[in-house]
Amino acid sequence: MMNCIGMAWETCRPRRARMRTLLRLISGNGRALDRRGHQFVEAQGVAQDGEEAKLLLAHREIGGRNLHRQRIGRLAQPRRQCLLDQPQNRVESLVLLEDFTAFLGNGGKPGLVEMLKFRAEKLHQARLFPLGALTRGLAGEVLTEMAELTESGCVGFGQAEVALASNQVLQRALQYAATFGYTVWLRPQDLSLGKGVAASGALATRLGLAGIPVAAETIAMHTIFELLRGTQARVHLCRISSAAGVELVRRAKQEGLAVTCDISANSLHLTENDIGFFDSRARLAPPLRQQRDRDALAAGLLDGTIDALVSDHNPVDEDAKTLPFAEAEPGATGLELLLSLALKWSQDAGVPLARALGVVTCEPARVLGGALGTLSASVGKLVEGGVGDVCIVDPRAHWTVAPGTLCSQGKHTPFGGYELPGQVRLTLVGGQVAFERD
Repeated sequence: MMNCIGMAWETCRPRRARMRTLLRLISGNGRALDRRGHQFVEAQGVAQDGEEAKLLLAHREIGGRNLHRQRIGRLAQPRRQCLLDQPQNRVESLVLLEDFTAFLGNGGKPGLVEMLKFRAEKLHQARLFPLGALTRGLAGEVLTEMAELTESGCVGFGQAEVALASNQVLQRALQYAATFGYTVWLRPQDLSLGKGVAASGALATRLGLAGIPVAAETIAMHTIFELLRGTQARVHLCRISSAAGVELVRRAKQEGLAVTCDISANSLHLTENDIGFFDSRARLAPPLRQQRDRDALAAGLLDGTIDALVSDHNPVDEDAKTLPFAEAEPGATGLELLLSLALKWSQDAGVPLARALGVVTCEPARVLGGALGTLSASVGKLVEGGVGDVCIVDPRAHWTVAPGTLCSQGKHTPFGGYELPGQVRLTLVGGQVAFERD
């Protein structure tokens, strides 16, 4: 059975051969899934009218890091892969984090944002929603021209992996963002306490690795929440990793603070024990933590405390990864794994399919909200005339994660050797085929 997992639909006219492929994959033995409120609608086949078919949007992520919130590498570093050139993309929409677009805030050059989005539109591989740098060069000193960058297409602003040293700068940034309705994206990490390479605990001590305590995350979160109370800004917390962090988010939402958050698929499935004997593939940021933290993250994702699941796609090249654990660059490829890891969570933990798909599709779109502009009217629901992005998945097919099965130039992932459920058969972006499995 094929699943066409959807968020929105449109009436469009692909070429005849592509339309026949769609109808062959879906009609008769497929399911069209869309989220309405808290329920998914299942329907056999696809609505047809002559040569027209209403195509369903699927696998939209923000986050993501997704829509798809993705941390796809630093454009300023030539060794990094550029996702726009990926020939077999399975994700229709991506939010590019600030470390990829930090140069966009240097000197205030919104034209570069427009150039990036224009290139993506021409390639028809994915829709790009860039995040702008909160401060120039991520240096934490001077705020960027947020208004101009927003007009050019940025959907929010943040500091990527660079923690702000000055709370005064953060306060001013939140005040400015609140004035104009911008969302600030922050990964909570204390500048001084977050300089280790593994989660603090018995394992890090035995291995002789510098630890990052949970307090590095919670101290930063307390600071952010206190500033939110005074500024009434909107903040999205990126990749929280601890049980204490989940509880703080839960309390903040109960208090009525405008906060959303996401977690990495790595943190959802793995723990510090997966480091093994200094396996540098498990050198990640944030670090993998204890089992109790993983359990709390899974529970928070299920009950809605955590809004989205993200791939944390940050491919690292061979030279930077094949080093001693403490010297290896943090990061892993994850873009091609996200859907399968969401399905694995559903199967292993008995999570309803609706929730497992929602955290990588409509929930991330809800986090972006009005920043999507005209797309916000159709993203996240079935509406005729909406965007024509489609992902057709065979949920019964399994595949093994290996360098040869990954299209990303970065082949390192802690899930190497895993057999994962779900295989994408076809991806359309704006009604045009971006990927088709032979």
